[in-house]
Amino acid sequence: MCGFVGVLLNEEARFSEEHLLDIEQASQLISHRGPDEAGFYRDDHIALAFRRLSIIDLERGQQPFLFGDDRYRMVFNGEIYNYVQLRKELVEKGHHFHTDSDTEVVAHLFMEEGTGAFSTLRGMFAIVIWDKEERKLYGARDRFGIKPFYYVENENDLIVASEKKSISYLNQADNVMGEALQHYLSFQYVPDPLTITESVKKLPAGNYFEKEWGEAIRCRPYFHAQFQSVYGNESQIIRRVREVLLDSVEVHLQSDVPVGSFLSGGIDSTLIVAMAKQFQPNLKTFSVGFADSGYSEIEIAQRSAEKLGVENVSYVISPEEYVAHLPEIMWHMDDPLADPACVPLYFVAREAKKQVKVVLSGEGADELFGGYNIYREAESMRFLNTLPQAMLTLLQRVAAVMPEGMKGKNFLERGTTPLRERYIGNAKMFEEEEKQNLLKTYHSNYSYQAWTKKLFDEVDGLHPVEQMQHIDMHTWLTGDILLKADKMTMGHALELRVPFLDQEVFEVARRISVDYKIADRTTKSILRKAAEGFVPDHVLNRKKLGFPVPIKHWLRTNLYDWAKELIRSSNTDDILNKFVVLELLETHAKGNADYSRKIWTVLMFMLWHQIYIEKHYIFGGKYENEERQTS
Repeated sequence: MCGFVGVLLNEEARFSEEHLLDIEQASQLISHRGPDEAGFYRDDHIALAFRRLSIIDLERGQQPFLFGDDRYRMVFNGEIYNYVQLRKELVEKGHHFHTDSDTEVVAHLFMEEGTGAFSTLRGMFAIVIWDKEERKLYGARDRFGIKPFYYVENENDLIVASEKKSISYLNQADNVMGEALQHYLSFQYVPDPLTITESVKKLPAGNYFEKEWGEAIRCRPYFHAQFQSVYGNESQIIRRVREVLLDSVEVHLQSDVPVGSFLSGGIDSTLIVAMAKQFQPNLKTFSVGFADSGYSEIEIAQRSAEKLGVENVSYVISPEEYVAHLPEIMWHMDDPLADPACVPLYFVAREAKKQVKVVLSGEGADELFGGYNIYREAESMRFLNTLPQAMLTLLQRVAAVMPEGMKGKNFLERGTTPLRERYIGNAKMFEEEEKQNLLKTYHSNYSYQAWTKKLFDEVDGLHPVEQMQHIDMHTWLTGDILLKADKMTMGHALELRVPFLDQEVFEVARRISVDYKIADRTTKSILRKAAEGFVPDHVLNRKKLGFPVPIKHWLRTNLYDWAKELIRSSNTDDILNKFVVLELLETHAKGNADYSRKIWTVLMFMLWHQIYIEKHYIFGGKYENEERQTS
């Protein structure tokens, strides 16, 4: 695993020594992504800096990678799991190799197929290739967006990087984007390709770009995840799910260094561990939890580890250290993220790094196999579809006057509102009316419905569950799940691998009928059946809890004073109506309603603002360039 920073100048510019030093410093900011080795390349047009974490084949670390008789330079962050087969096919076509690395396979595949190579790769990756002869830059991101890819294009240059902080250092781009902030307040993250920073973007999952010297960047998709279910025999589907998952786990275990696995109380990580144990008997597992009753799955994880015959290392997080590490966590995130689960992920990665360099995890199973509890609401609300519109309108009015938190209010609100008008993913924080009250400047054309419209249009007419899966695959998965997974593990120089998010697994999952996913009054029904015989019985039919964090309780007790002080001290008065936030906090603290997630969403933006705009905190020499400018 690694990180990169690249700068392509326009036709008139030239690199100064100071500029080159800045690029090296921007690379140093992400040294946590690659503490084992650094590399640098420059010519008259481009500079590429590289950081490497050694996992397989030390020889592959010689990046930027030279190939094509000095024509190309490449930086590559990721792992390609079908590189052995690809290498064999390329040898048969006359290619000659000097290493056994997947890096060289990517290089030769690009020479053979050009941009068509990206759709052939099975794995996770962010790739940059400079064609010195044609003066053309290429970039690509893996199908599901497992690895990050940021860029900014302006009149002077194009900057690409594995983390946005490197671009901010070089570009001085930290202005808050109004559209991105509005979406953040509803989604709890900034959806791709936006970032919270004006002008900086993320290359969408399954996309590549071409940038000819002196011309504008052109992004194109090579893959777009779509669900297209077909009816099939249940026993055959179960057998096929087992086959592709076992194969995926096996290839994801490829490494020359110790591999472990995260283990929660849920079926996803437990199934990964059970299958990995077949290939690596001495597998170590890692779990975290909280001392608060009902907010820890450590005991369940330890019981699972004992049943599976694997070692388990667990750690209990206190409220004090949870808050103490928030600034560093938010610095790693680059953009505000209001998912409280990113913090326990940070701690479990820290514990794992003490013993291994690579971990497996269960991200992606819910999106592929229908694992979120909200997917079952289509079934529970079916009777509402039989009511006349006049009755639905009446029920909607009744729900509007019901007190916040009253039982049945959310059910009626959701049931009387069309799916495409209310669903934006597994989590929704603020409604549009609430954002109007919260924000000093609000634009109605930046509504969440406007953002998701294109995605809903792509699946119009499909089953509601498939529509929700489609939205989650293209928003929640990349914007939240994979974002925090990458940032929290790489923050500890730990490589995370996600066997569920494998193209072979997806090709099976995308065709499974909703009847097999949301069945037997549960979620992921077909996956649970496929897990029988692998996963212990005490996990098989447990209700999904996610990664429970006691934010609701803490904001009334341990974290109340901290939250109030953050609101007071944050220099966001020109952006937010603070009295609205304080009112939410006071109402929540009195126990009159549960506003914990909405409060947390605002608090995390305020914390991000203190780090990147107000510059209250300094991590990794973040502001050395600012000191130089003001000196």
